[in-house]
Amino acid sequence: MSTETAATVTAARSIQNPVLRGFNPDPSLLRVGADYYLATSTFEWYPGVRLHHSRDLVHWRAIGAIITERRLLDLRGSGDSNGVWAPDLTYHDGRFHLVYSDVASFASGYWDPLNFHTSAPSIDGPWDDPVLLHGHGFDASLFHDEDGSTWLLNLSADWRPGRDRFAGIEIQRYDLAKRELVGPARIIFSGTAAGLTEGPHLYRHEGWYWLVTAEGGTSWEHQATVARSRELFGPYEPDPNGPLITSFGRPELRLQKAGHGSLVQVPGDGWYFAHLAARPDTPLGNCVLGRETAIQRVDWAPGGWPRIAGGVPADEVAAPALPAHPWPDEPATDHFSEPRLAPWWSTLRRPATSDWVDLTTRPSHLRLHGGQSPVGRRSPSLVARRVGSLHCELSTVVEFDPRDYRQLAGITAYYNSLNWHFLYLTRTDDGRVVLELLSSDQGKRTAHPELTVERGDATRVGLRATFDGPVVRFGYDLGDGWQDLPVALDATILSDEHAALVVDGEPAAWGFTGAFLGLWVQDLGADGGYADFDEATYTEA
Repeated sequence: MSTETAATVTAARSIQNPVLRGFNPDPSLLRVGADYYLATSTFEWYPGVRLHHSRDLVHWRAIGAIITERRLLDLRGSGDSNGVWAPDLTYHDGRFHLVYSDVASFASGYWDPLNFHTSAPSIDGPWDDPVLLHGHGFDASLFHDEDGSTWLLNLSADWRPGRDRFAGIEIQRYDLAKRELVGPARIIFSGTAAGLTEGPHLYRHEGWYWLVTAEGGTSWEHQATVARSRELFGPYEPDPNGPLITSFGRPELRLQKAGHGSLVQVPGDGWYFAHLAARPDTPLGNCVLGRETAIQRVDWAPGGWPRIAGGVPADEVAAPALPAHPWPDEPATDHFSEPRLAPWWSTLRRPATSDWVDLTTRPSHLRLHGGQSPVGRRSPSLVARRVGSLHCELSTVVEFDPRDYRQLAGITAYYNSLNWHFLYLTRTDDGRVVLELLSSDQGKRTAHPELTVERGDATRVGLRATFDGPVVRFGYDLGDGWQDLPVALDATILSDEHAALVVDGEPAAWGFTGAFLGLWVQDLGADGGYADFDEATYTEA
């Protein structure tokens, strides 16, 4: 290493966890040369399979996503926390490969998962039309062996009553050239006593096959485990030392739910592990921020097992000896001056196509054509961004001329179709345009008529939503300064834990995403209503 290059390596530099804050779970970490990529689950949100890029594992930037079109995946009708589960990103023979699961259900022991494969010459695409692999289970991944063969791994799901639904890790050969599975599928690992074995990733190192899985469920008991074998098909011996990482039994840790993740080797024979984690506001409390991505250093002694210090997630980790590579800060204010949405925005159940997301008709404005109601699962009109801090705020300026009470436009603090808070403009039966506030808790709606505000002569209305720990507050500006609505709403209903619903021992609903702040337009009569948003500013305390 030259003196000049050595000077750019900051020995004291460290990884600050979580590296991806807010809803960014199930990370697949990939290194291609000097570039590192993180692909994460997106569930019912577009664009699907969110991507981040780094050169040093410390600084990360959002670079968009892979599933940007319906030809890659159609999420119309997708239920809450269904859709894209646990993508896997690999690189082989000069091409990027992605496998991802589209899970349609989790009721009565069924998942209805479909697994797809697509590839591209560049991380930026173009991505091939996807190939349907099978529906045996979810959390599919690819393993490219040293002999050039490629193998598909996934959880094998068993719907039969009385059986283990997590029936083990399945493997089957995949012909990349023909884009088809060949030969039999077989179970190679049934998991440890922790159970709920899923999220497989397979690696080759020092003559061993190393199988990393997620176990214990995706809540407080979550963990990542390692098993090894000299043969591809096993038998696989679990690490006698127990999980590679877990937060279970350590409620004092800032990072909880540590588990599902993937390994990467960096230059100099160092290893790191990207994994999901969550930050409850109180010990084992609700996780409004959802499941996030953290990175830990892995020590791998020759002939031994991989180890993370203490087997628990650390808030700060020594970074690899790579040249520091910070990225420009994300601007706080989006002026909507580009022809496409910035990579920090997501849309619900449908891609941001010009028929409803219009960034060109009125320059420097986002025109949103209204969509379905909060429970509509085909064409909602919600553009939102992940909440990355328990103390953050989104503000905007909207121009909206509602036709009647069926047209609403405003700002929302949102979790899923049943749990949200919404401050919006609408028109009353007597023709007045007013601001109203509506909340939904597990589908039970609560109006706040005492907080109704007359818009009056204002044509441009400022709106803001603020997360302040366990509460959400809303404010407005009619041209004479910001005014706060005198109510503190429950932020904890916008959490994974609150969204989960178990009926007679079966999951009727689940919570796998996280809170969003967004711009929402509803046109319940399909009368062509739209709203213009002139900038949006997101800040964190």
